[in-house]
Formats: sequence, C-alpha cells, structure tokens
Amino acid sequence: MIRLFERKQQKKSQTKKVHPGELRIQKDMEELELPGSCTLDYPDENDVLNFVLIMKPTEGYWKGGTFNFSFHIPTDYPHTAPKVECKTKIYHPNIDLQGKVCLNVLRFDWKPVLTINTVIYGLQLLFLEPNPNDPLNHEAAELLKKDTYEFSQKVKRTMNGNW
Repeated sequence: MIRLFERKQQKKSQTKKVHPGELRIQKDMEELELPGSCTLDYPDENDVLNFVLIMKPTEGYWKGGTFNFSFHIPTDYPHTAPKVECKTKIYHPNIDLQGKVCLNVLRFDWKPVLTINTVIYGLQLLFLEPNPNDPLNHEAAELLKKDTYEFSQKVKRTMNGNW
C-alpha cells in the first residue's frame, strides 16, 4: 500500500505543471482571428508562452515591410500583460530603436479580459495610425507632426537599410 502511494506521488511530481497563463493563452490562440497580413511562428513548438508575430502591412507608411514582434506571455497571464518587443529595426514614433513598443493595452490599459487578439489589433493600428502624441521615438514623432512627406521618405529610406 505504501509503495502504491509512493508511485502516485512520484508520478505527480513527474507530471508537468500547467500554469493558468498557459491555459488562457491556449484559449486565446483557439479564438485568434489573424488578419491576412499577419502570421505566427513558434521558435519552440513546445513553448506556447513565447512566439513571434510576423506583420506585413498592406497599407500606410510601412507598406511592404516585414516586422517581427516577439511575444512573451507571463505565467500569471491574463492578470499581467504580455511582453512584446519589435525585433525588426524600425523608424516609428511608438517603437524605439531597441524594439520597445508604446501601446496602451500593454501598459496601464491592460485588463484580464483583453486577449492576444486585442494586442495584435493594437499593433496593426500603430502601423495605420502612428501616435506622435505618446512617442518612444521622439525624433520620429516630431518629424511626423512637422512634415509627413519627409517622415514618409525617412521611413522608406530606413526600410531599405539606410539609417
């Protein structure tokens, strides 16, 4: 009888513990409605808490570009917002040159009812309507406010690798 109890305990300890964040992200992914301009990549297919969103805008200043965003989902998700970082160097008022993303739903507007779909929609919106009033890249924000034509030219140059 004692051996049976020991085996059950051993089996329990060998079983991988699933965090609530993993369960919620699985649900989010099942309900995900990716736009045609976006795809997901899992560098480690066994790790549902880390993935890459590949975004290819079809309109706006960054049309024709390819931008990779790494997502890290904390184990206490959805109580804590995902961590999102742009891995592609980009000239954008709301994304700095180190890849930090200024998106309200990733900061003070995050609520547990929000989903990964909400974050992806917010990222898309940053490409369609960059917000120069809440910038991380102040130079890009000032240029966008002052001269949209020159801003668009600088975006094109930087997308071609001319920094």
